[in-house]
Amino acid sequence: MADILGLGVTHSPLLLGTDQRMAGILERVLRSPRLPDHLREPCSWPAPMRREWDEHRAGRAAPAHRQRSIEGFRAARTALVAFNPDFIVIFGDDQYENFREDGVAAFGVFALDEIESRPYVRTGTANAWSEPADTVIKTKGHPAGGRHLAKALTEQGFDINWAYRMRYENGLPHAFLNALLLLDYDREGLPWPVVPFHVNCYGSSTISKRGAFAHIDGTGSDEPDPPGPSPARCFAIGAATAHAFAASPWRVALVASSSWSHAFLTGKHHYLYPDLESDRSRFDELRDGRLSRWKNLSTAQLEDAGQQELLNWVCLAGAMDALGRKPDWVDFVETYIFAAPKVFAVFTPPLARAAE
Repeated sequence: MADILGLGVTHSPLLLGTDQRMAGILERVLRSPRLPDHLREPCSWPAPMRREWDEHRAGRAAPAHRQRSIEGFRAARTALVAFNPDFIVIFGDDQYENFREDGVAAFGVFALDEIESRPYVRTGTANAWSEPADTVIKTKGHPAGGRHLAKALTEQGFDINWAYRMRYENGLPHAFLNALLLLDYDREGLPWPVVPFHVNCYGSSTISKRGAFAHIDGTGSDEPDPPGPSPARCFAIGAATAHAFAASPWRVALVASSSWSHAFLTGKHHYLYPDLESDRSRFDELRDGRLSRWKNLSTAQLEDAGQQELLNWVCLAGAMDALGRKPDWVDFVETYIFAAPKVFAVFTPPLARAAE
């Protein structure tokens, strides 16, 4: 019987590493030749950021940030286990992994048989589980579910890209793979097939920033790329996805995979810290179930706030709004120094709630 679970999580690479490396992105920005000299000193930072930095240097901030974030993943996993979907659809972005100069899709559905991924190419053994650097993760796809979704979206007026395999040499792009690894943080196994749903969140930064850091290192282009899909379009395709699976024979978990405002995308803060004020506004809307407001956001608003990856959540919001759902559990893990706040949400289906 068709039913849909909604989940929102992060795919933060920092959580895959060790606590000692959790401020690595901030440290990279502090070395940037483009950072004004006076901002290299904590005395120039906002007071909450200075306090968090002091806590990090004392060895307390990173473990606390990790613990709160992992509890969010455990809550999402508990809902996933209870729901036991036939497969998972993940709304995720791409940072110069599968999509590069030879083509960038606004949206893309992957109907994979199976894919092998190498999650620790960058971290090596300095990962949260001390797993071998050459670890290979095998993820089953759900070709029938992927084909069904691509067909249904086309029939609803979306010119959707689709593919049966990935081009990325390391397997699943990290927006998909990291979410899966972190949903299995306690290493109990993750048995459900996956349909990756690519969203071009980075838009004007997709190639020019080459994975979001070229502008920090001074190696990128100052010429922006064409924009990605608008929030309104993401909201609409999320609603269409819900309609597609509501009319299917499957139980499906729809997962939004991303943090919200990213420090390294927030130009007005010199890429040092995220736009927490904007994130708090979006979180209030999420918590209160006012998801329809997100379709009225503009691309310029998201880029100003460093919230490009929020588009993954806008897709989920469109799906949940179409189903008349509000979240029954949320959490917001704030940070100034660990790249981006982490947000979590669970939208439990009515029948599942009634059975609890």
